[in-house]
Parts: sequence; C-alpha cells; structure tokens
Amino acid sequence: MSTPDIAEAKDEVLRASFAALQRASLLARETAILTGTNLVLFKDGRLLRIPAHELRSQSSVSIHEAPCTYSPSEP
Repeated sequence: MSTPDIAEAKDEVLRASFAALQRASLLARETAILTGTNLVLFKDGRLLRIPAHELRSQSSVSIHEAPCTYSPSEP
C-alpha cells in the first residue's frame, strides 16, 4: 500500500499545508539558534533535543538536505 502524495490532494488547503509545515520548521530552527535553546522534536516515539550549536552547523544546509542528523548520547 502506498501513501498518496499530498501535492495531489483535491483540497487546496491540504496541498498548501506541507509548505506551511516546512516554513514553521525553518522558523523554529532559526528561533532556537537565535535564542541558544534546544529544538525539541518527536521522532520514532522519542523526544529529541537538538542543541543550538548543532543547528548552527546545519544552518547553511537546506531543511530538505539535513532534516535531523543529531543523535543523542543519552538513552
């Protein structure tokens, strides 16, 4: 079973939602960098905290190229 592409959705708002989520993600990353705080994500059933210094090292890369490369050292 394949997941349908959201870009092919009949609802115009649904089609636009993916771009809105991408913009929100970029803004959250920028805010975390500017304030020196962690970016908190929920991934694979776990909360991840990505430190601002890790985000700074990724800041020159597009969100499409490096969505989340940080791996926490704690269990």
